[in-house]
Amino acid sequence: MRIIDTPFKGLFIVQPTIFDDNRGSFSEVYNEREFAAKGIHVSFVQDNQSVSRKGVVRGLHFQKPPHAQAKLVRVVQGTAIDVAVDLRKESQTYGQHYALILSADNNLQLFIPEGFAHGFAALEEDTVLHYKCSNFYNKSAEGTILFNDPQLKINWFVEEPIVSAKDMEGEEFQNFISPF
Repeated sequence: MRIIDTPFKGLFIVQPTIFDDNRGSFSEVYNEREFAAKGIHVSFVQDNQSVSRKGVVRGLHFQKPPHAQAKLVRVVQGTAIDVAVDLRKESQTYGQHYALILSADNNLQLFIPEGFAHGFAALEEDTVLHYKCSNFYNKSAEGTILFNDPQLKINWFVEEPIVSAKDMEGEEFQNFISPF
């Protein structure tokens, strides 16, 4: 397993080692010791999985403190563009986003620390996204930044996004007051 730095402090690409043979393949997708060696000290308490049609955009979601969540995100079927927006006021990358193609073929994962909004767009039919969370979901702590906010300029690689009513009503970044 390789844990690769990104330009965003605390945000990492995780590249599992794949062992292939005539039976199929095996990979270790999480290892607490490997994460700790990279300075990532997190306990995961909840796993979530979503299935999305091609063109679905979900996000940009976050949980406010004290219910903030770190996430380890991967695609187990299909392909998605995964996006993390830095909401940490003191960060040099505040208000910037990082995007990565995650797919069942490339096996990459994205570790997103607390203090980021997260979203993704399904680029294939029946894309299955699985993610581990460091805190339990709390409805009263949820927040949403508008997925197509003009200030963030995120390219979702989707011409006609399919978006929930809740996500369409996300907060514009220029009006957002970060709790992080």
